[in-house]
Amino acid sequence: MFRARVVNPRWVEAMKRHGYKGAFELAATVDYLFGYDATAGVVEDWMYEKLVETYVRDEHMRGFFHRSNPWALHGIAERLLEAVDRKLWDAPDPRRWPRCDRPTSKPRAT
Repeated sequence: MFRARVVNPRWVEAMKRHGYKGAFELAATVDYLFGYDATAGVVEDWMYEKLVETYVRDEHMRGFFHRSNPWALHGIAERLLEAVDRKLWDAPDPRRWPRCDRPTSKPRAT
């Protein structure tokens, strides 16, 4: 499921076509993965790294989130940091994390 959907470029691009709702769905996907890992310990460190690479570090994705739903990117970053705090994700490289500023405006309704 992880490679087939979560980080699959075709699925990610399909979500991007949905704007605000697509960004919300991407953030929800990270929430679901975190929940699975917190309860069943099924998410491996490489999966967290791939999430960061695909959703957070990629400049095009960051632009999409900032245009469509900046709170979704903020939520993703918070959830990934929580995975570190809870020791679900072991020793991520902090140099791989770009600065993620808190959005300054409320999410817009669509």
